[in-house]
Formats: sequence, C-alpha cells, structure tokens
Amino acid sequence: MVNSPPKILIYSHDTFGLGHLRRCRAIAQSLVGSFSQLSVLILSGSPIIGSYEFRSRVDFVRIPGVIKLRSGDYTSLSLHLNIDHTIAIRASIIEHTAKVFNPDIFIVDKEPLGLRGEVLPTLEHLAQTDCRVVLGLRDVMDDPQVLRQEWTRKNAFPALEELYDELWVYGPEFINNPLDGLGLSQSVYDKTLFTGYLRRSIPRAPQPYQPPFDGAPYILVTPGGGGDGIELVDWVIRAYEAQTRPLFPALIVLGPFMPMAEAEAFAERASQLRDVEVMRFTPQIEPLMDGATAIVGMGGYNTFCEVLSFDKPALLVPRIIPRREQAIRAEQAERYGLVRMLPINSYPQVDLMIDALAHLPFAAPPSKAHSSSVLGGLDVISNRVSEVLGAPARATPDTAQSEDNCLSEALMFRRASE
Repeated sequence: MVNSPPKILIYSHDTFGLGHLRRCRAIAQSLVGSFSQLSVLILSGSPIIGSYEFRSRVDFVRIPGVIKLRSGDYTSLSLHLNIDHTIAIRASIIEHTAKVFNPDIFIVDKEPLGLRGEVLPTLEHLAQTDCRVVLGLRDVMDDPQVLRQEWTRKNAFPALEELYDELWVYGPEFINNPLDGLGLSQSVYDKTLFTGYLRRSIPRAPQPYQPPFDGAPYILVTPGGGGDGIELVDWVIRAYEAQTRPLFPALIVLGPFMPMAEAEAFAERASQLRDVEVMRFTPQIEPLMDGATAIVGMGGYNTFCEVLSFDKPALLVPRIIPRREQAIRAEQAERYGLVRMLPINSYPQVDLMIDALAHLPFAAPPSKAHSSSVLGGLDVISNRVSEVLGAPARATPDTAQSEDNCLSEALMFRRASE
C-alpha cells in the first residue's frame, strides 16, 4: 500500500486533563519504535504538549486550546474568541494539516466527529483517499445510555458506519465493551478490534530522579491533570493531618490543571506535615510510579494502565461528574481484584481514607489477578498497523497466542468475580 515512507496522523481530543494527549503520545512513541521509516504527527489543543519529550519522527501541531467546564460546556482556553470561532479555526487547521501531510492512517481519539464536529470535514476528505481511518476508544466511555444519547445528539452514528474503516478499543473485551448498549449494527462490531491496555514503561531518556523521603517507601497520589482532583487531594491530606494511625509517607503530584489557589493551599498544608510532599507537575511521572510502594488515583485511563504496568497496589477514588467513566472502570477493576476503590460520595469521611491508606501498601498487586496479556495493546496496534501499511514491524506479535491468552484471561477474571 505504501511506497513512500509511511505517515500516521493522530487527532488528540484535548479539552480537560492529560488523558487524551498521554494516550496518543504512548501510541505514537511505540509505533515509531516498531517501524523504522514511520513518521507520526499529533494534532492537539493541549497547552502543555510542549512539556513532553517525543521520540525522533514524532511531532505535533498545536491547535488553539479549548477547555471543558464542569457544566459540560466548552470555552476557549486563551483566545478572546467565542467557542464557534475557535472551533472554526481548529477545524481549518486540522483539515489543512491532513491534506498536506497526506497520512496513510488517521487515528481519531475518542470523539467520532471531534470536538463539536471539527473533524468531520477532514473525515469526509480522507474518505476520498486511500487513508485508513480509525476511531480509537477507551475501554470505558460512559454509562451506555448517556453515551447513546450524546452520540445521537452529535449525529456520530453515521460516521461509525460510513466514515470509519476500523474502531480500536484500548482494552480487553472481557473487562468492558464500550459499544454495548449503543444499538450499533453488526457491521460496526465487525470492524472493531480490542487491543488490550497500553503498557507504560520508564522513558528511554528519563530526567534525573531523586527518590523522595530519602529513599523510604512512599505512596504516590496522582489526580492526573488535577483539574477535577481537588476533593481527592484534600481527602488524602486530611487523613495525614488527622494521623490517627501510622501511614506510609505520601508524595502528591497535583497536576498542571489544578487551580492555582487550591494548589498553593495544598502545598502550604503539606509543608506542615513531615510525611507529605507536594509536586506541581512532572511530564515524567513514570519513575515516581515505579518507585512507589502503592498508588492513589482517580481511575482515569492512563493512571489505570500505569497501575497495571508498574504492578502497584492501588486505591482509586473516581469522579462521577461530568462522566461516570472513571467510576465504571474502578468498579470493574475492584470486582476483578485489581484495585481497591473509595466512592467519592464518601468524601470527606477521614476515617475511611485513613483505613484505606493504612491497608494499601500491603494489598496484593494487580498481577495476582491478571497476566501480562491484558497489557498487550501496543503490540496489537503495531501488528495491525503492519497489516495496513504492508510494512513489517520490528517485532510482530503472535496474534493467535495473544488471542489464546485473552481467552484464558477472560476465564480467570470470571472465576475471580464469581
């Protein structure tokens, strides 16, 4: 299919937090490692995309930023323009980039038509080319009824039928199928590939790492981007302020989108505690996760992949607004023995958090409830890209063996949950 060096364009749906950017970046980094001639270009509105390092042959185009408010509405991040004007600029940049870059594969993250339909003109253009168009979905999107209403309102279902060649679900089907309950046709299911979760690893060129607490065991607390993690961080700090029983020290990475006033208040409270340290943000959180004894997070997709990848006991405190995605993932993960969960509606009952933090470091790691095949997503994606491009990857996974592993894993999870 490809005579010139192959090219992949990725649209990262960035309006709130770090999840979309980090997932797209992980896929891009893995793919250029698998294909020696491949170039990957990421379209992103994230204001901090420049903080991340990218491997050779991965680059990005920064489009004007948009943020999602807790009400579900959108607003421009920096420009003094109304949202419609901002979307028009973004859509123009996306379409023009696709026409000039001329990708062999276009991967759209999560939103079938992009933010407020901004990707639709690009999809319609690429439908007239040889480009393979892929919709990439999280393992969990939202409550099926809510998602069905949302995609109906956005007129997304025709695009699944007519404009997308494939759907990739970045998780194993036996844990959750985000397409169930949407009323999709069999033709959409037929072009759906469940990849498994995306394994994370220490960066190839890690920044200098200074272990916190003079090398003593610690718990890492991460609310992801931090924009919706105020209750989680406050709950954890309250537990250490109460100090009714011994707890492992806690390193809290607040995230770049936590409001400044709250971040400063948390830093001041932590400075009064000998066993709590606060960091604002690091683009390389992997070494901190690898060094931690256990992890406390909200249950976003990337944090969950990192919990599995670094095999750490984890406590998840998922948000339920504006989506139940994190709660559904955390509930399923707890059901299968992968993590422990505290519902956010129990906040701020300090005794509950203290008890959870005290037991967490001694809990079984996720590997006690799953095998490595659940983390095979990047290999499966590489194998599929190899088939599309007609170009062999450096390491092609044994697909039949992967399927056998997934079937075995499904049986193991079902027995564990019974």
